[in-house]
Amino acid sequence: MPPPQTPLVNGEKASRREQILAAAAELFARHGFHGVGIDDIGAAVGISGPALYRHFRSKDAMLGEMLGSISKYLLDGGTAREEAEDDPQRVLAELVRFHVDFALQHPALITVQERNLANLTDADRKQVRALQRRYVEVWVRAIRDAVPGVDEKRARSSAHAVFGLINSTPHSRHLGDLELAELLETLALGALRAAAPSESPKSRRAGV
Repeated sequence: MPPPQTPLVNGEKASRREQILAAAAELFARHGFHGVGIDDIGAAVGISGPALYRHFRSKDAMLGEMLGSISKYLLDGGTAREEAEDDPQRVLAELVRFHVDFALQHPALITVQERNLANLTDADRKQVRALQRRYVEVWVRAIRDAVPGVDEKRARSSAHAVFGLINSTPHSRHLGDLELAELLETLALGALRAAAPSESPKSRRAGV
């Protein structure tokens, strides 16, 4: 399932479920999960709060589907790019571009994902965490293939550092999307390529 969409998707009207999830994402990002009620979400899409129960059994279920769909979308997209390219450098560049595009197109979802894992039910949190771990593994393989000398732990740390860089965009939109995308891709790829080990950190700090 793709991530929740805005009311118009490629010129076509989104489904009611997509509208509800998109509105809920914006509200959760702005006010926090516990600061938003069913009536607030209903008002944002022009229906009564109780009418939402025809689409979702609870606010918890709404959050679970939202974060589950994000995680599945990222995993599927990352896997597709890994499988589509033979050149390790191209795989890494395509992964960075994919994640940057997602972050710029869905800033509210990035914010909700960062802040609300603890608000998921145990079952939903387990599912989301499993999908996220698999997505990280796609990046770990790509980094190790593209950057000489990087071991598994260094690749994993590098992947999480780059996620932090890219996912910070909802909080600092000082450039237009095209310029910001180009900047983020350049910074992310530069950071990943700099992950190749050289001298030891202890020697570097000592000025050896």
